[in-house]
Amino acid sequence: MKPLLKICGMNNIEILNELLSIDKINFLGFIFYKNSIRNVSEEFLKQIKACNFENKRPVCVYVDSNRNFIEETSLYFKDPILQFHGNETNQFCNSFKKEFWKVLRIKNAINIEDINNFQDASGILLENFEEGKPGGTGIPFDWGLVNSVKHLDMKFILSGGINCKNVDNAINIKPWCVDINSGVESSPGIKSLDLVKEVIEKF
Repeated sequence: MKPLLKICGMNNIEILNELLSIDKINFLGFIFYKNSIRNVSEEFLKQIKACNFENKRPVCVYVDSNRNFIEETSLYFKDPILQFHGNETNQFCNSFKKEFWKVLRIKNAINIEDINNFQDASGILLENFEEGKPGGTGIPFDWGLVNSVKHLDMKFILSGGINCKNVDNAINIKPWCVDINSGVESSPGIKSLDLVKEVIEKF
């Protein structure tokens, strides 16, 4: 059984509408982090209200954001998943009464205790650790490490440097979901429909 698919870093309404019509995409990610080149604009948010997500779930991505900002921006979406990349606690993440994913940045090993600290998360997203960057490095970690936590009762999302050339390897790890961002871009922050469609053929 193939994993679910998330395309992250949506910031263009034309591309978003194209991807909303593609069946094999399950989640679409929106980054609310001003230091990211994929940070969503207010104008883009206003346009989103007219979009029909149908059977796709929006995922709102945050990095140590304050409560008001999270509450205000997530209201633009119906039934969003909140994805936390920073130093947020399980209590904070769960306090919004919405489904949430917690990101763990992996260096040389996956710490089971870190996973257990987020018992209320519906998913744990694993991506590469890079000093000074909260995420979006575009570099994969050693995916073989995922085997050490497969026995846990948790849905794992594999992220970091996944593209058309290595997506087969990511699928073979058998995560619950594969998260692709820079790997389907023609240039930093610019999604390529052709690359997205090439990746989707693998699912």
